[in-house]
Amino acid sequence: MNSQTPIETHPWAPWLPDGAKVLIMGTFPPGAHRWAMDFYYPNPTNDFWKMIGLIFLGDPFALYDKAARKYRLPDIKALMTEKKIALNDTGYRIRRLKGNASDKFLEIVEPVDLYGLLTQIPQCHTVATTGEKAADVVASITGTERPKMGEHVLTPDGSLDLWRMPSTSRAYPMALEKKAEYYRTLFEAAGIL
Repeated sequence: MNSQTPIETHPWAPWLPDGAKVLIMGTFPPGAHRWAMDFYYPNPTNDFWKMIGLIFLGDPFALYDKAARKYRLPDIKALMTEKKIALNDTGYRIRRLKGNASDKFLEIVEPVDLYGLLTQIPQCHTVATTGEKAADVVASITGTERPKMGEHVLTPDGSLDLWRMPSTSRAYPMALEKKAEYYRTLFEAAGIL
């Protein structure tokens, strides 16, 4: 670890719609130069919003304006509110050890206050992580084992159902439709699909 590497603080407030039933957590956003919007999963090469469009609207580009090369952020926020999906990341403060967005080279300096976050969305009993590192952080916070990809575990007190989903990064070698199958199963189990 290089102590000269700057520490970054998460750029966005948690997205916590009223009545949220599912909290989806990545690790940390890419650098701002990769953003197509000022919101979660901002990189247009990331599959997250394509997958959400496919699952809920039947079209992977339903939330993306191809001509403007930007996401339709008002549509995204409306859909997440309607479907009761909250968003946040597991890293509150991080160091990029190689200057990129790869989870492999992210040091979590300070994880998110998961339980503090959940007090703000009391109807949420399902937490899903988008990838292995995020799953490791949540497992560490909750004292659980990291679930296998596509599987879930309960916290020791049974209050939270923790799912590990495939990464939506294009670097993760899985077809969009296959990723969508995993997330569809999660949303069905949580009662929002």
